[in-house]
Amino acid sequence: MRHPSGRAPRAGRSASLVATAAALLALTTACGQEKGDQSPNGQNVGNEAPAKADGYGAGDGYGADDGAVEGGAAKAKAAGQLAVWDSKKLGKVVTDSEGFTLYRFDKDTAQPPKSNCDAACLKAWPAVAADGAKAAPGVDASLLGEVTTTDGTKQLTIDGWPMYRFAKDAKPGDAKGQGVGGTWYAAAPDGKKASAAPAEKAPEEAAPEETAPADPAGLSTRKDPKLGEIVVDKNGMTVYRFTKDSAWPIKSNCVGACAEKWPAVAPVDKSDAVGIKKKGYMTYDRPDGGKQQTIDCWPLYTFAGDKKAGDTNGQGVGGTWYAVSPDGKAIGAPK
Repeated sequence: MRHPSGRAPRAGRSASLVATAAALLALTTACGQEKGDQSPNGQNVGNEAPAKADGYGAGDGYGADDGAVEGGAAKAKAAGQLAVWDSKKLGKVVTDSEGFTLYRFDKDTAQPPKSNCDAACLKAWPAVAADGAKAAPGVDASLLGEVTTTDGTKQLTIDGWPMYRFAKDAKPGDAKGQGVGGTWYAAAPDGKKASAAPAEKAPEEAAPEETAPADPAGLSTRKDPKLGEIVVDKNGMTVYRFTKDSAWPIKSNCVGACAEKWPAVAPVDKSDAVGIKKKGYMTYDRPDGGKQQTIDCWPLYTFAGDKKAGDTNGQGVGGTWYAVSPDGKAIGAPK
């Protein structure tokens, strides 16, 4: 009911102002107005480490019950020049410079890379040291990375998966660790589980590929040898930030010809983003009418000059374009 003067009652106007202020405060909080790198929202928030698996006693899947080496953990040997062994049983298997089979552990994680093989485990499964590692011929070198184990070793990773040898493999070509505990498997050159090509079957009987992911995450991270942990899209393409954009208010200054060279990352549901900071993870309505995903309120892009997964050709272009860290920072941008 209107006031006799024609103006709305004071109580209604006050309530409206309070609601508007509350909505503005919520958005400001989501975009993180702390002091930090390049922006008012650069709080350094790391990914939460996955919980360590319980047990690891005899019979818990790392082979100690199979008569593995006694005493301390075996010293990690350098990977050196990696090679590929074509096994009739296992398919293509990656080996170190001495020809020994490399393995991956199902209780580890690749996104983010983390070894869950503790000191007792490392007696049977020595970590492969990343020092001097070179990709096998024909294999993408950007898949190689490293992670630090519980004993401080810089361990080789392939597509994020930590690599190990098996103490009971006595000579090149041995693969005695295959399937141990239902958690250890020979590694393929791309970091997946080695798998021989299945015999031909009728389409309705064909078994699903064991190691292929059901659906790659819309956004995830990978360990780049030079840049560290960076954000990638579902195709493995590097994701970038533009330093001429702003996070508060959210604004993209890449439109027109710029947007053709630096395509905006389309919205990705939070449930389909792995290892990414969720604070300030929201969709932005672009000035050209499209919608764009943000991390920590910063608009995200890919680069037309990147031709394949693992490329980082957009890094540092024009002194304004930089790969994005999982918490939304521009990696390598001047401070």
